[in-house]
Amino acid sequence: MLGFANQPEKRVQVSVFKNVIVYRIETTWSQALDQVEQSLDSQRFVPCAPSQEKSVGWIEPRGEANGPLVESVGGQWLLEFMIESKTLPASVVRRKVDERAAQIEATTGRKPGKKEKKELKEDVTHELLPLAFTRHARVAVWIDREAHRLVVNASNAQRADEVVTSLVKALDGFAVSLVNTQVEPAAAMSEWLSSQEPPAGFTIDRECELKASDESKSVVRYAKHPLDIDEVRQHIANGKRPTRLAMTWDDRVSFELTEGLQLRKIVFLEGTLDDAPGSGKDDNFDADAAIATGELGQLVPELLDALGGEMQLGAAPAPAAPATVPAEAAMADDSPPF
Repeated sequence: MLGFANQPEKRVQVSVFKNVIVYRIETTWSQALDQVEQSLDSQRFVPCAPSQEKSVGWIEPRGEANGPLVESVGGQWLLEFMIESKTLPASVVRRKVDERAAQIEATTGRKPGKKEKKELKEDVTHELLPLAFTRHARVAVWIDREAHRLVVNASNAQRADEVVTSLVKALDGFAVSLVNTQVEPAAAMSEWLSSQEPPAGFTIDRECELKASDESKSVVRYAKHPLDIDEVRQHIANGKRPTRLAMTWDDRVSFELTEGLQLRKIVFLEGTLDDAPGSGKDDNFDADAAIATGELGQLVPELLDALGGEMQLGAAPAPAAPATVPAEAAMADDSPPF
């Protein structure tokens, strides 16, 4: 399917994989399901102690206490990583430190130095942590053994790296690398917008962000706005590069592609439920997992192909073809868990 989307699609409520980062698993890794389960058990999540700032570990993806840490649905392995952290308001800590520093000065006649203030801050933090608010973040993880692909449901690289680090430590021989493509996503998005020809099977939706690469760093955002217009092409001709672009694949999945090859705001559209197993409440996990892995398992390879295919380690990205801009435009001025 070619072209730009005009009509909104009906959405399907699937609670997994809303923002994903994709990795390539080294083909030398070959642990079996029971081995992975046993390895992850040593890193099972334990809640924070009263004075502990953060705790991470693996939890049951199906939500059943003492259940498996790895679920296999249709041959796809699903895991879930838990991050628990305690947050103290910086203003509260700062006020307590200032009060104690003032007491020391009043008692001894000297102001505490930088090192002593740091120690005071650590003491105050330790004392207040049992009273701090606790936050939880659950990160869905999908291992596709056959395709040697790891998908982490995270919107930022730092959180995804935390999950990957835990897997590398737990699983013998496990190693991954970020997926890179022959054509940089920003260059490909520029070409698709300029030529008004998205890749086969995809349509361009109505959201986009363009950012200047010069010192101005100016940004233009389009939301709920047609993108097949001369104004967009002129911005690209003037040097702005797309940093994110809303797209739809096969009328089944809508998403936002970023310049860093992340897929964000993933939505599974009406029609993706047709082949999902089960329909009752007890089958929600399997249905969600089947939809997410089934659809993304097709979308990701097709998107990589649209970007020139995966780039081999050590190779440089291929240069993009110059954006096509009409002559008249060239003369114009110039954003969960299973």
